[in-house]
Amino acid sequence: MNITHFLDTLNQMFPDAKAELNYSNPFELLIAVVLSAQTTDKAVNKVTEQLFANYPNPLALSEAQLSDVENIIKTIGLYHNKAKNIIALSKELVDKYQGEVPQEREQLESLPGVGRKTTNVVISNAFGIPALAVDTHVARISVRLGLAKATDNVLEIEKKLNRKIPKEHWLKVHHQMIFFGRYHCLAKNPKCQSCPLIDDCKYKDKQK
Repeated sequence: MNITHFLDTLNQMFPDAKAELNYSNPFELLIAVVLSAQTTDKAVNKVTEQLFANYPNPLALSEAQLSDVENIIKTIGLYHNKAKNIIALSKELVDKYQGEVPQEREQLESLPGVGRKTTNVVISNAFGIPALAVDTHVARISVRLGLAKATDNVLEIEKKLNRKIPKEHWLKVHHQMIFFGRYHCLAKNPKCQSCPLIDDCKYKDKQK
C-alpha cells in the first residue's frame, strides 16, 4: 500500500470528513463519544440535544439522578451502564479537575467509561493533540487494505497506522477512514466495483 496514494484517494473521496457527533466543547464531546460505543452517531445526536440542555456542564450532570439520565438516553444501546458512567465521570471532573476535561491521556483514560479510543478522539478533536482512534470502521479498512493483519488487536492496529501515516494526517484520516468504512467499504456488501483502492485490497470476498 502506497500511503501517499491512500491519503490522496481519501482526500478526493472525503475532503471534508469530520466528526458527525454534535458537540460544542470538550465536555460535550467526551460525553458523546462515551455514549457512542456500539451505537450510531445519529442515535447519539438524538439524545444529546436534550441531555446537554438539561445538564450543560460536569457539575450539573454529576448531580443528576440516574433514572433521569437513563430516561433521556434509553433509546441507545447499553444505556444503563452509559448513564452510570457519564454521571460518575462528571463527578470525577468536578472533584479532580475543577470541572474541566483534562488533556493528558492518563487522566482521561482513568475516567469511568473512557478507554483508549475515546481518549484519542477527545484529545485530537478537542485539543488538537495528534492521535488516531481505531474504531470498527478503521480496523476493518486497515485489515482489508493490508495496513494491519486480521489477527491484530486495536492497539496493534493503531501502532501500525501511526508508523505508516504521518502524524499531521492522523486526525483527518481517522474521520476519512470512518467515512470510507461507513459509506463505501461496508462490513457487508462493500462497494468494490467502484472502489479506487481495489488494487490494494486484501478482502477475500472482493468483487472486481
